[in-house]
Amino acid sequence: MTFQNTLEFAQQLDAKDKLFKYRQEFHYPKVNGKEVIYFTGNSLGLQPKRTQRFVDEVMKDWRELAVEGHFYADKPWWDYHERLASGLAKVVGATPEEVSVMNTLTVNLHLLMVSFYRPTEKRYKILCEEKAFPSDQYMLQSQLRFHGLDPNDALVEVKKRKGENFWRTEDIIQKINEVGGELALVLIGGVNYYNGQVLDMETITKAGKSVGAFVGWDLAHAVGNVKLDLHRWNADFAAWCSYKYMNSGPGNASGIFVHERHLAKKDIPRFEGWWGTKKETRFLMEPEFDPIETADAWQLSNPPILSLAPYLASLELFDEVGMDALIEKQQTLVAYLEFILHEIDKQVDSSFEIITPKERGCQLSVFLHGEGRPLFDYLMKNGVITDWREPNVIRLAPAPFYCSYTDMYNFGQILKQGILQK
Repeated sequence: MTFQNTLEFAQQLDAKDKLFKYRQEFHYPKVNGKEVIYFTGNSLGLQPKRTQRFVDEVMKDWRELAVEGHFYADKPWWDYHERLASGLAKVVGATPEEVSVMNTLTVNLHLLMVSFYRPTEKRYKILCEEKAFPSDQYMLQSQLRFHGLDPNDALVEVKKRKGENFWRTEDIIQKINEVGGELALVLIGGVNYYNGQVLDMETITKAGKSVGAFVGWDLAHAVGNVKLDLHRWNADFAAWCSYKYMNSGPGNASGIFVHERHLAKKDIPRFEGWWGTKKETRFLMEPEFDPIETADAWQLSNPPILSLAPYLASLELFDEVGMDALIEKQQTLVAYLEFILHEIDKQVDSSFEIITPKERGCQLSVFLHGEGRPLFDYLMKNGVITDWREPNVIRLAPAPFYCSYTDMYNFGQILKQGILQK
């Protein structure tokens, strides 16, 4: 497609967009009385309008049924989380039995490492990407120290090549093979939070498995954003948050994936709680743990229903639209944003360097050479909600559910004004 940097062209694209109507499904903040251009779905997704109905339903059941809501609500609470499994399975490429919803992301990664990080005298190292998201770094380092290991020795980071802003798949595989029989676990972010790169998860998983390591993925920036096929890729486990592209609300519940080959194992190392026991025996209060033969066996406590309600509302939207349609729009939308950036670059003295490679989802990370924090502040004051990362990078993540082509054009005009008004 040949793009044009005009309002008319952007509006024509919106007119042809099959998902344009879904903009009306979301609430938008306003700046100066106008709805914002929202680029931070990679941090917190907008609120779907239907969320209120799902939350109100739970509040009504709590008000009218109290404890009986566990069994007699229209959506009984004791199995409420099961309603999310089918929709989540479609989003991550799994079977419903392989997914569950519980806790928050880093908590779940810690719990999953109980099962999938089993260091021995010989095989004890963990491989991750250089400068992983800080929470992952802290988690991995603390896990190693808990096992009496030195992170300086046991944590192997795959670095970018000098002068490059992205990882090369061949470098990751080379490092996996280099560590070889000492490698216990590969745990990497499937989409890097900083540069927006989508890693070749299938190839890396295969490489990790080939040397005898477990392979897991932090999919915080991937779920609801890129095509996933966790079951077919043969990943051992994964976890993700739900409040970014999944639009479930701030700090909301995390999802997990455990490959079916690990299910129904009573001898797998695992921290356990009563909600992971089989439903048939749960309320018999037996002294021995009898695990559900699904990923729900990793649940500890009864689920937070008021948190799951917004998640279920959002999954209803994903089920209506499907990941294929979202990704199809995403690719054109991000390509148009990239075109707009290059066009504005020609009209100003500053220069923009897109550090996100072609392997990408919604996010473009852009070095603003010649610009600093004041430009970010200008964008925010003029209705562009974006994200600033040191030293001078803005992250732009136009989510296809609620961002339009006209948003991309208008952003370019505001960006140009912010540079020229200095």
